[in-house]
Amino acid sequence: MNNKKKAWRVLALKSASAAMLLGVSGLAAADQFGLQVAGGVGDHHVKKLDLGVVWDPNLTWWQIGDWHFTLIGEAHMAWWHTNEGNVHDNIGEIGVTPMIRFIKASGSIRPFIEVGAGVRLLSSPRISSDFTLGSAFQFADVAGVGVQFGHRQQYQAGYRFQHISNGGIKEPNPGINFSQLYLQYNF
Repeated sequence: MNNKKKAWRVLALKSASAAMLLGVSGLAAADQFGLQVAGGVGDHHVKKLDLGVVWDPNLTWWQIGDWHFTLIGEAHMAWWHTNEGNVHDNIGEIGVTPMIRFIKASGSIRPFIEVGAGVRLLSSPRISSDFTLGSAFQFADVAGVGVQFGHRQQYQAGYRFQHISNGGIKEPNPGINFSQLYLQYNF
């Protein structure tokens, strides 16, 4: 009797694993993932290089003519560099940002505008001897414009304005602004 229960458990585990793998592969085919690289400049002579992983679950709503809204998820790792002090020349940043995009639904070139708000964690809040962000935990507000293009709509290029601050949870809270250009390839 024990062997029968064990056989059923193994069969159930294998079946659940197969169903999960089929479900995940179906999701991967239905969803679109991308890699994004961005470069920019910020206040206090800070330069930023940003690498992102983008997920488009194809959630669209509110069709207005040939335009609609869509939700995009992004995860970022960035490197900040400044020559303005002797404390930290290089700072790391990681975070996530959900983006809402208003995009043209058809055509070979599809312009869009986008906004988003997310969270960031910095390796150090102190940028230079006279500039600190107060805490390593930060909020990131983003607004931008761009275009999607390519025979499969696999490319994106755009401009983003990004404001990073701790939202007043700890003083000082001067915040920092970045202007960034980005390129993205969607799989």
